[in-house]
Amino acid sequence: MTGFPFNQHGFRVPVFYEHPLNERVRTLMRLEDLFARTRFFSARETFLDHHAALLALFEIIEVAARADLKSDLLQELERQKLVLSALRHHQGIDQELLDNLLDDIDRVIAKILAFTGKVGLHLRENEWLMAIKQRTLLPGGACGFDLPAFHFWLHQPSVRRQNDLQQWLAPLEPIRNGIVIILRILRESGQTTTCSAQHGVFQMMQANTKAVQLLRLSIADGVACVPEISANKYALNIRFLTAEEMTRGTVCDYDITFDLTFCSL
Repeated sequence: MTGFPFNQHGFRVPVFYEHPLNERVRTLMRLEDLFARTRFFSARETFLDHHAALLALFEIIEVAARADLKSDLLQELERQKLVLSALRHHQGIDQELLDNLLDDIDRVIAKILAFTGKVGLHLRENEWLMAIKQRTLLPGGACGFDLPAFHFWLHQPSVRRQNDLQQWLAPLEPIRNGIVIILRILRESGQTTTCSAQHGVFQMMQANTKAVQLLRLSIADGVACVPEISANKYALNIRFLTAEEMTRGTVCDYDITFDLTFCSL
């Protein structure tokens, strides 16, 4: 990495790094990424895109199966609804934005409550999909000669493939929407502090990370380095490794300014 992406106006923007501090947030963030990939590739038209979309969909049902996702989402959404409802009529709160968010939470709760069975059950009951999923566990196992029926599907018109993908994804949308809301609230919950890593190393003792669920870090514009983060209830440690020599673990030999946010629900 030698720089940062450019926004629509041509200005370089900083890269955000996120470090979840418990398994529940890790699971939500993994699912967030997988849903984004599935939706992105599903919206495209080539058979290679739709192959990638299906692989990401298989990963969603694997990750979702490892947690009691529905009850966790419902519990957190109900808790956030109570917390946010208490902010009504408080000065300094945008009441329209608050009402919209509460309406979104109510809609998602209702749809998750109407969701029957385990997450991804409708996919696991599809023998054709599960046969493909089983073969994809092997490197190169989804080649045309291994799965001729899958090969046939990949060479159907893109509209048909998109419709199939949408049909498989649609029952999972309430889960995705619940994840989006919770992670949005989590990311917007923290206060940002500008920090400095002396010679590429930053340490904060008694960082009170026990109650923190997510660390967000953005590096100042133009710095070609990558943070290596470790945290526990006693300390937060960040080493900034040079982007060109990450495999060697070379720490940057200059001071680095960055923004750090502690997020918690």
